Amino acid sequence: MLPGSGDAQGAVISPTPVKSYWGWVVMGEPGREEYKIQCFDAETQQLLKTALKDPGAVDLEKVANLIVDHSLQDSVFSKEAGRMCYAIIQAESKQAGQSVFRRGLLNRLQQEYQTREQLRARSLQGWVCYVTFICNIFDYLRVNNMPMMALVNPVYDCLFRLAQPDSLSKEEEVDCLVLQLHRVGEQLEKMNRQRMDELFVLIRDGFLLPTGLSSLAQLLLLEIIEFRAAGWKTTPAAHKYYYSEVSD
Repeated sequence: MLPGSGDAQGAVISPTPVKSYWGWVVMGEPGREEYKIQCFDAETQQLLKTALKDPGAVDLEKVANLIVDHSLQDSVFSKEAGRMCYAIIQAESKQAGQSVFRRGLLNRLQQEYQTREQLRARSLQGWVCYVTFICNIFDYLRVNNMPMMALVNPVYDCLFRLAQPDSLSKEEEVDCLVLQLHRVGEQLEKMNRQRMDELFVLIRDGFLLPTGLSSLAQLLLLEIIEFRAAGWKTTPAAHKYYYSEVSD
């Protein structure tokens, strides 16, 4: 379950204008962003632009479902969609003081979370996209300047699943596990150190008992173990070693 998914507290985070990889652009001063959304059809682009500028004029639950659906299909979009969700949440809060979009988003994340094993069995890419997306949402959304407690255990549960032996034998899942720990590992550890310790026991066991692991998977697991041991930082020597190995 995602407890509190219907909660109406505001999500607060300071936006950073960026240019992303996959075709939508955020630029200008915070609060004055312009969005160019090119990975959707023209009708959907217009719907999203309206949601960003005048959220009261569209069905925000439909928008939430649309963003989740696309995140489960597009691995690049799933890495960046949290920024768009943040912007819609902020626009709705400013315009109407409501959280229809955030509630719809969390409810949909809960539905997918409850059927995550079926999703993984049906589509490994969809599963990896879901984990990437929920971690992206966890990274962006804040309540009272803190990560959303409703997402902490579901995110951990997803990462624990990626650290199981059958997942560690698949490079796509190992890559997802390591990327998400780079992104949100430090935040997660602050929220629940015990679960992070337990997760890294699984990761160390997977590295030390490498039945079925590829050399790349072993390298990635070793890198994330060292990354955490160094205080969630990469030393220059480690960066040179691991990234030269990956590029080779």
